[in-house]
Amino acid sequence: MLNKKEQRLRRSRQTRARIALQGAVRLSVFRSNLHIYASVISGDGSKVLASASTAEKEVREQLGAAGKGGNVDAATLIGKRIAEKAKAAGVEKVAFDRSGFAYHGRIKALADAAREAGLQF
Repeated sequence: MLNKKEQRLRRSRQTRARIALQGAVRLSVFRSNLHIYASVISGDGSKVLASASTAEKEVREQLGAAGKGGNVDAATLIGKRIAEKAKAAGVEKVAFDRSGFAYHGRIKALADAAREAGLQF
């Protein structure tokens, strides 16, 4: 019997296999209880083109008190930042890799903010 983490990892492997067949640049998202992380990874998976997280000093200062990185507002901020960084790196279109997490709450907020900032997926 699989536990919750193993189920999520299994779902993420299936998604990454489909994205790898396309050879598309992917926007990978990971969330923990305290932080949310986003990375834009090249089509062959060998290079990180841009990254943003709530663990960055600038972002922590914007969010205010410690422990504010695990909410929807923080995810929205990271979505905007990753879109800006990706566009600066010359990436306009990505495949969204939610890493097996449900498309709900913080994951959805990050995706919507990235779309509003001009990233296409």
